[in-house]
Amino acid sequence: MIVRIAREQDMPRLLDIYNYEVLNGVATFDLHAKTMEERMEWFRAHNKDNHPLIVAEIDGCTAGYATLSPYREKEAYAATVELSVYVDTTYRRRGVARRLMADILAEARARKDIHTVISVITGDNAASVALHKEFGFEYCGTMKEVGEKFGRLLDVVNYQLMV
Repeated sequence: MIVRIAREQDMPRLLDIYNYEVLNGVATFDLHAKTMEERMEWFRAHNKDNHPLIVAEIDGCTAGYATLSPYREKEAYAATVELSVYVDTTYRRRGVARRLMADILAEARARKDIHTVISVITGDNAASVALHKEFGFEYCGTMKEVGEKFGRLLDVVNYQLMV
């Protein structure tokens, strides 16, 4: 497995991975598939400032990605970033998410412009919660029934890591 900075040519795979979750999962609360144009805007917002976007590549195929994105748009939150990790279903349970987490958190720790990493996780995603705990994230609270997807009201749990 190779982990590296995302490149523009990765975008078709990143779009597929993300849109699968939009249409089939609850890891994102987006309800409609994103277009390439929308995701290119997202891509261009990363790998500058303190917002890296990395990919895991296995045998030449992009298996997943991790990002540190702005937590909120207000300037006072500049040193706080929100972590996202997405892995293609074919590559799950192979350590891809763990490797992406390790590498993106190493990047966060190496930077002077990141103070805290936040993760907002759908409440029933036990695997993601376990992975975050493994990396030292602390539980910061639950927001009850804040999203609705597939006819279900969903909680989100908040986790934080000071770097």
